[in-house]
Amino acid sequence: MTQNKKLQAWVDEIAALCKPDSIHWVTGTEEEKQSLLDLTEKQGMAIKLNQEKRPGCYLFRSDASDVARVEGRTFIASVSAEDAGPTNNWIDPVELKKTMKDLYEGCMEGRTMYVIPFSMGPVGSPISKIGVEITDSVYVVVNMDIMTRTGTKVLEQLGADGEFIPCLHSVGAPLKPGEADSSWPCAPMDKKYISHFPETKEIWSFGSGYGGNALLGKKCFALRIASVLAREEGWLAEHMLILKLTDPKGNVKHICGAFPSACGKTNLAMLVPTIPGWKVETVGDDIAWMKFGADGRLYAINPEAGFFGVAPGTSMESNPNAMLSAQKNTIFTNCALTDDGDIWWEDIGYDAPSHLIDWTGKDWTPESGVEATHKNARFTAPASQCPVIAPDWEDPNGVAVDAILVGGRRKTTIPLVHESFDWNHGIFMGSIMGSEITAAVISDKVGQVRRDPFAMLPFIGYHVCDYLQHWIDIGTKTTADKLPKIFYVNWFRKSDDGKWLWPGYGENSRVLKWVCERCDGAGEAVKTPIGYLPTPNAIDRAGLDGVTDADMETLLKVDNSEWLNEAVSIREHYNNYGHKLPKELMKQLDELEARLKA
Repeated sequence: MTQNKKLQAWVDEIAALCKPDSIHWVTGTEEEKQSLLDLTEKQGMAIKLNQEKRPGCYLFRSDASDVARVEGRTFIASVSAEDAGPTNNWIDPVELKKTMKDLYEGCMEGRTMYVIPFSMGPVGSPISKIGVEITDSVYVVVNMDIMTRTGTKVLEQLGADGEFIPCLHSVGAPLKPGEADSSWPCAPMDKKYISHFPETKEIWSFGSGYGGNALLGKKCFALRIASVLAREEGWLAEHMLILKLTDPKGNVKHICGAFPSACGKTNLAMLVPTIPGWKVETVGDDIAWMKFGADGRLYAINPEAGFFGVAPGTSMESNPNAMLSAQKNTIFTNCALTDDGDIWWEDIGYDAPSHLIDWTGKDWTPESGVEATHKNARFTAPASQCPVIAPDWEDPNGVAVDAILVGGRRKTTIPLVHESFDWNHGIFMGSIMGSEITAAVISDKVGQVRRDPFAMLPFIGYHVCDYLQHWIDIGTKTTADKLPKIFYVNWFRKSDDGKWLWPGYGENSRVLKWVCERCDGAGEAVKTPIGYLPTPNAIDRAGLDGVTDADMETLLKVDNSEWLNEAVSIREHYNNYGHKLPKELMKQLDELEARLKA
């Protein structure tokens, strides 16, 4: 099936180990995808939704033990434990491979082994990379077909001697002759492994069929292994949205943004601006790969081809463009099913009907006392269906990055927006970002800040300190004027009586406008100990009701005593990282404290 001898040898090796009944090389055609979806329906894995309401859409229900990324079973198996660092789970790669080879032995008996050639990024782009995922899950195949570019065109690009990242996946549920399959085969939790081998650039996943555990192009390749490649090759693989912003005069800016979960990242990527004449278009909602162009600027691509969005909370009010993206040709996972063959989830924007089938397959009514949809239910939708997808979202050269946003959920201390003094100060801001732990998490640390550097903590494929040093090193590869400006935003500030001070959603376009002005050397700002802040009237509030002058004062306030407490918390956070912390970041912290005390 391929001219690439290295690929053919690997496929033969895995087939001999896993012992599938048959092998299918994925071609990536629409006909193939439809036949595989038909197969999932026939096997009872998927439900074909009402084709008038949801053409080309299907609903899958996972096993109750297999509903999200399993960070506790995710490993960075570098040769040295030191290279994995304090924030990753480490197992010796020799030991781990022995354990997993034993699990893989005969694991595909009774199943088809699918070989998925896929490209992260537009096929042939100088920023793109090729992977090949071997899997025994049809669910994985049909999702990878949406989330990446798959099939024959990728094999052609790979050629006879092209390099690829080998990604091995199995649900870990072999079938005896005549044995009926489960609607969601998977292995018990203690047999689940999502393993990354940074030195050999391999990904091995066993036992889970869900999301980032099984769609190995997503977090495993596009972030954990790509972050290793990026460090070696001098670029950035980041957990960031990419949006295109056009002002009324036609001036264009491209902005990347890193946010932990529950901070409205996808909503921002598909924002509907409230300022007349401004336009937002989506390049990507989750991952950005940035490489230097010949002009010394960073250019970003979205390496994915689809959206793997969280369903609950998505509505026509919170994110109309995501809702419209998922109207057709979409795979829904762990949503509730209506009696007329549509889907429903909590906070979809309209009340639940009197009867549903919930995500576990049970009858549900509003009196049931449980949520009908799993909190991490997903939709997998083609990015090309997004009504505001940018015309240049698949430009093989990428889009020039003007600004980078970092942020989190903080009800105090962090102002609505502030700009870094320079690149290294921006990295300092990215290293300390995070969100307060809420009561939604069972924890004795409610109210404390869980810091998540550049929203990458679960996705760095090596030592967190080496990762932060790499950001610093990137800044030395070009001149300061060509680097993106870095801003810290916080949409979640509250008043003393618990009121949201900023309306968020489309109104965030007002903050983006100031960001653009700052990129152009305009936009009024005042220098403070923490960075450049907008002056009280620098944020355009024309037509904005409900945000008073007093609210703006609070939103843009820098309280020195709060920030001195913040500095103590940052120091504790840095201490957790050990002796490898870049000296530049400790210098930035010392300087922040000095400015606050001055």
